[in-house]
Amino acid sequence: MPNRQKKFIFCVGGVLSFACVLVVAAAMGTQFWLKGTVLCKTGAQLVNATGPELEKFMGRISYGLFHGQRLKQCGLGGRPLRFSFFPDLMGAIPIVLHGSVLFFCAVLIVFSAVASAFFLFNAFSRPYETLHGPLGLYLWNFISYPECRGTGVCSSLVMTLFASEVRFHRLSEKIANYNESSFVYKTHSEQFDYSYWLILFTFLTHLLNILLIRLAGIQFPFQEAKEPDVSSGASDLMY
Repeated sequence: MPNRQKKFIFCVGGVLSFACVLVVAAAMGTQFWLKGTVLCKTGAQLVNATGPELEKFMGRISYGLFHGQRLKQCGLGGRPLRFSFFPDLMGAIPIVLHGSVLFFCAVLIVFSAVASAFFLFNAFSRPYETLHGPLGLYLWNFISYPECRGTGVCSSLVMTLFASEVRFHRLSEKIANYNESSFVYKTHSEQFDYSYWLILFTFLTHLLNILLIRLAGIQFPFQEAKEPDVSSGASDLMY
């Protein structure tokens, strides 16, 4: 493949990796990882609310990795409230699990930045030397891009750990019931918001980067080059 096309492919890979850095950093700062509704169970039971009457006891909640917002409703109108995970909710959330999500987000940013640097290095300098060549590109992209069963797969770990925190540890309920002495809240519905799905974008982007490397005509570093058959060549010369 001509050098110009290779440079173009590596430039595209560098831009995509850098886009991952910006996407993950922006996603970490938003409160749009999860949104849902929370039912004021105590209030609904007091008046035996059913059907459309439950709407008066249905609040809303949305949050990210650092802060969020909720609207309490217990039949007396809504009460909006903003909250922060640190330090407000440290006693309510699974702190180790939540810290792991933040850690792997940071690792994903670092590895995506390094992958971008390697792509641009190969685009504008003499490539194919040690870790500055294709081996380096594969290394950093395989670390950033989650494999099916692999270890150190940052994107998949972020999504899995956050989903576990929400589903299995009932994060929304813990937030809704934190410092509540009079009412009990129960999660009614939940859905992952767009910032959560942006992590999937990084998953697909690093997969695309690996395909771009292969498109550039570079063999995978684990493939051994076939040696010419010396014996057959020598026998041909005799005829």
